[in-house]
Amino acid sequence: LVRGPVTVAVPDTPGIVHHPVRTAAQMAERVFALTDAGVDAVVMAAAVADFTPVVVADRKLKKRDGTPTVELRPTEDILAGLGAARRPGQTLVGFAAETTDVESNAAEKLAAKGVDLLVANDVSAPGVGFEHDTNAVVVLGADGTRQNVALTDKYAVAGAVLDAVLAVRRGA
Repeated sequence: LVRGPVTVAVPDTPGIVHHPVRTAAQMAERVFALTDAGVDAVVMAAAVADFTPVVVADRKLKKRDGTPTVELRPTEDILAGLGAARRPGQTLVGFAAETTDVESNAAEKLAAKGVDLLVANDVSAPGVGFEHDTNAVVVLGADGTRQNVALTDKYAVAGAVLDAVLAVRRGA
């Protein structure tokens, strides 16, 4: 389990090795190192920012120094990198937090990233996404499959995603 800083307790679970990271660059490095080790399925549920500051301040920025200019660069696309470097038989799952055109944006991302499954949700919907114990998603498959998971707890959503991974792996 490669994870960034989280605000919830992360329990010790037998059989799960935790790899905490602080930055998107560290996450990319760790994920690529681990997937090179012969991983059969990769579920990329992390909400990594699309952009990263070019310069990170090493001290508090003071108002008296004026308004700073923030220059951004695209963050490394971990999911696209995994899709480009995937080995035969490896199952890749991506996630898309959307606010508009959820299914069309998800279908576009599914094709662009070269993944087997794309789990999308409308994070602007009530009770969905971040800071909620519930979620509602659509799971799109590269084979054209589509599964709606109505608003439910996140454990049930995780179960539906894992069932979809198993279905892909059985067909592989």
